[in-house]
Amino acid sequence: MYDQPRANPSRAAMTFDQMLERVRYEGAYPTRERAADAVHNVLAALGRQLTGDERVELAQCLPIEAALTLTAQIPDTEQLTGWGFVKDLAARTGGTPATTRWDTGAVLATVTRLAGPDLLARILHQLPGGYALLFGQAELRQPQPA
Repeated sequence: MYDQPRANPSRAAMTFDQMLERVRYEGAYPTRERAADAVHNVLAALGRQLTGDERVELAQCLPIEAALTLTAQIPDTEQLTGWGFVKDLAARTGGTPATTRWDTGAVLATVTRLAGPDLLARILHQLPGGYALLFGQAELRQPQPA
């Protein structure tokens, strides 16, 4: 029964197909292919921003196809703000900032459901300002002491 090695079981509450359907619904996309493009583009961009335990734990929460997209990216040395994230992704994909913001919101709303509140809070704490809104959350950062 345990003769063959197994990967760590994913905590993903949905399959990749279910994730695509959720993103398709959130983004009101006409096709699954359009939703898949959004998922791969946004998760690749997030993979360039997220590091450490939060990156590993988020990958464990995602369906394997999505986790591979996230973890295939080498994190950038310079973190982008939320708006910088959208502008960078728009430049990489050839989209407008408005459509890229829409795609980001559709994908990250689904990621929020999969990650859960505790992991999401840790992810948002790691990233610069502006990401909470992309994840569909209020921006509640405390002022830093001078």
